[in-house]
Amino acid sequence: MSHPAYGELRAVTPLASVLLAENPSPMTLEGTNSWVLRAPGVEGCVVIDPGEHDEPHLARVADCGPVELVLLTHRHHDHAGGARRFAELTGSPVRALDPTLALGSEALAGGDVVAAAGVELRVLPTPGHTSDSLCFLLDGPDADPAVLTGDTVLGRGTTVIAHPDGALGPYLDSLRRLAELAPGTAVLPGHGPELPDAPTVAAQYLAHREQRLEQVRAALRTLGQVATPRQVVELVYADVDQSLWPAAEWSVRAQLDYLRG
Repeated sequence: MSHPAYGELRAVTPLASVLLAENPSPMTLEGTNSWVLRAPGVEGCVVIDPGEHDEPHLARVADCGPVELVLLTHRHHDHAGGARRFAELTGSPVRALDPTLALGSEALAGGDVVAAAGVELRVLPTPGHTSDSLCFLLDGPDADPAVLTGDTVLGRGTTVIAHPDGALGPYLDSLRRLAELAPGTAVLPGHGPELPDAPTVAAQYLAHREQRLEQVRAALRTLGQVATPRQVVELVYADVDQSLWPAAEWSVRAQLDYLRG
């Protein structure tokens, strides 16, 4: 897959620009979005999710610096796999909810406010996709609100619940939290294009999850209560490309755990 944005830093808001990693797949869409944040006129920057250990991409992101701070939305390799190497390239500390990912600084906690490069980021725990998933509410001079969502909300399609680390109950609570954000809060996702309104997208995600849950309930009525996740996927996702079935099976496992208590 080729994409015109590979290797190009693209401004999205007055505070946020994105550099698309060249790692397309059914799971990553066109690739991972590495976000570069700074207030107008500020030289330094904050990087959200430098991406996997891809030397050319990490070098391009580093060239956007000087990098004052790196923040990780969650532990998956396509977001965090290159963080240690990126810290070596830039000398910048890395912060994440998972303390094993933090380098040169303390781990993050819900409600923390991180200030660097002229912007402020409030840490919003949003477990579900993974247990350590975070979103970051972005604020800065003369800018409308925005939220960096990692894989909690994507720019296109829906999010996989990465069972057993991820879980559906916490994910639904996280979506409800995003649905309560101020109208007009832009979504800056970990994959796919930016979206104009987080509450609207979160409400759509919640409706989709309830629809899928009802489909799983119906499948269990047909297959029996002891049906396997694979059997449920073959029935519920019959119209979905089979290359996506392994990811769907993760989510179905999470749905079955949720329904079975």
